[in-house]
Amino acid sequence: MTMSGSINILVIIRLALSMILLSCLYDFPYGYYQLVRFISLLGFGYLSYSYYRVGKQNIAVFFISLAVLFQPFLKISLGREIWNILDVLVAFILVLTLFNKRFKIESK
Repeated sequence: MTMSGSINILVIIRLALSMILLSCLYDFPYGYYQLVRFISLLGFGYLSYSYYRVGKQNIAVFFISLAVLFQPFLKISLGREIWNILDVLVAFILVLTLFNKRFKIESK
């Protein structure tokens, strides 16, 4: 896969995660939130790996921290209100990263 293909994938993952996290503001069955946590773990893990691979360790640590926060295996119980705030905040940050040059991976 070319580096430009990776860039498109990174953008798609950040947008998809943003939409999925914002969907958590609605009332869904508990299984949906577990699915969101699993998808988030995979998405943030992939983002972390992608940035680590190109030498952007600070950004990789940021995304791996989000992967740990959202992972479904050792649930972090924060209450629905705090999770809603976190979902909106993380979705907002993900969208902001689309416009920040530090989050771009240069094609070679």
